[in-house]
Amino acid sequence: MNKVTKVVLLIVILTALVAWAVYPRLDDLFPKGKDKSNISTTNVANNSSALPVNAVVATPKFLENKIKITGSLLPNESVTIMSEVAGMVTEIMFEEGQKVRKGDLLLRLKDDELRAQLEKLKYSKKLAQETENRQRQLLEKEAISQEEYDITLTNLNTSEADIKLLQTQIERTYMRAPFDGVIGLRQISEGAYITSSTSITTLYNLDPMKVAFAIPGKYVNKVNVGDEIEFSTEVSNQLFKGEVYAIEPQIEANTRTVQIRAYAVNKDAQLIPGQFAKVELLMERIEDALMLPAYAVIPELNGHKLFLVKDGKAIQRMVQIGVRTESEVQILEGLNPQDTVITSGLLEIRPGIEVKLKSINN
Repeated sequence: MNKVTKVVLLIVILTALVAWAVYPRLDDLFPKGKDKSNISTTNVANNSSALPVNAVVATPKFLENKIKITGSLLPNESVTIMSEVAGMVTEIMFEEGQKVRKGDLLLRLKDDELRAQLEKLKYSKKLAQETENRQRQLLEKEAISQEEYDITLTNLNTSEADIKLLQTQIERTYMRAPFDGVIGLRQISEGAYITSSTSITTLYNLDPMKVAFAIPGKYVNKVNVGDEIEFSTEVSNQLFKGEVYAIEPQIEANTRTVQIRAYAVNKDAQLIPGQFAKVELLMERIEDALMLPAYAVIPELNGHKLFLVKDGKAIQRMVQIGVRTESEVQILEGLNPQDTVITSGLLEIRPGIEVKLKSINN
């Protein structure tokens, strides 16, 4: 066997070995007709798969539009009891925390000197009355002139005016309750010398109580005198009711809010001035509000949008929102009742993409 023959034989052997190694894998590269059909069908199915999403059907429902704000409790009336005149305190006639009625005597100042002057004026008046009586009789007999009688009558009238003035000064030494209420803490003691600037005590009227709070100015036209409020305090979660009685006629420039006050019954004295109040104010009732989960509405620079399901595809819709609650938002424009709104997969959705509904909530 020559050298050329050996080379040819070697090439044939190597070719046979390569063919033997490659042939079993040809079926994988080129499957038969039946297998090719299955692969083609699978690829088509994968290419047409839709995005699974959850959705909700827009259904009109009753809505109470409430806003929650903070406020504080104020007494119906409160006043610091102070004397109109200076003097020494001779008697304190109230107890701290005592309930008093309008006109009850609370305190007396020393008035001995004023009463002595009053006694003197009463004697002067008596003398002036007797003189006037005699002068009038003489005038009737034309024994004196009209001028002389007028001087006598003036003296009598002056005496009466002086007595009234002194009685008023004496009355100012008595401090009385200006309205029904509860006395606060006492600031002075008997024997103390007080002036018109000395604080004696504070009187509070606690039934009804006032609830003071502020709302954003944009709601001012939705609040009216007589509207009902509900509130609770930091002391308990008990709900109290009140009624709006006054609305500030202007919006505060710094805060853009409107001050409002309401009355609340406090017969059991559960409410105390200065308490913090969590207030709920009913703005309006809407019979057929279209409400959606807040996360279904996507904010944008030019407004808000959402995605609807139409014929198996996602359709983008620009909407105008209204009332917001803790978990929902009202749709004013851009949505019709019974529309199906997508609520999941919103980051993956693009307009026109095919979607498949996993669940629908009404």
